[in-house]
Amino acid sequence: MHFFYIFAERTARMKKIRLHSKKDLPKAASEFIKYMGHKKVFAFKGSMGSGKTTFIKAVCRQMGVGEQITSPSFSLINEYTLPAGGTIYHFDCYRLKNINEAYDIGAEEYFYSGNVCFVEWPGIIEDLLPPETTTVTISVKENGKRELIIQP
Repeated sequence: MHFFYIFAERTARMKKIRLHSKKDLPKAASEFIKYMGHKKVFAFKGSMGSGKTTFIKAVCRQMGVGEQITSPSFSLINEYTLPAGGTIYHFDCYRLKNINEAYDIGAEEYFYSGNVCFVEWPGIIEDLLPPETTTVTISVKENGKRELIIQP
């Protein structure tokens, strides 16, 4: 019997969310949203194919985004409107060659806009991220399970 399909663990500094399958995404996204609170900038780390974009899509859906949610791999930034007002900015920095390219697209303005920012592949722009950025590391476990470790 599979009665507890999502496991959430929280300490004072970190939270873990474990997903057994894609069916767990809505519940995991809701759990993540509870943790978000008033935090605005989230740096998503993980290997290629670990589920960063898939998880961000689920979070956006749970937050009420009604428009199509796509990977910003080619556009670098996607913008989604929240029903209660406000915006989510979804970045994919994988194709950036250096931090200057982030300056050129005005990344700092987005990060300090007061809106939610989800940043995939943040490595090259970490010096640009606000000090209060929350790091979300997604890892692939046995049988395709996922584990998210969320740290301030």
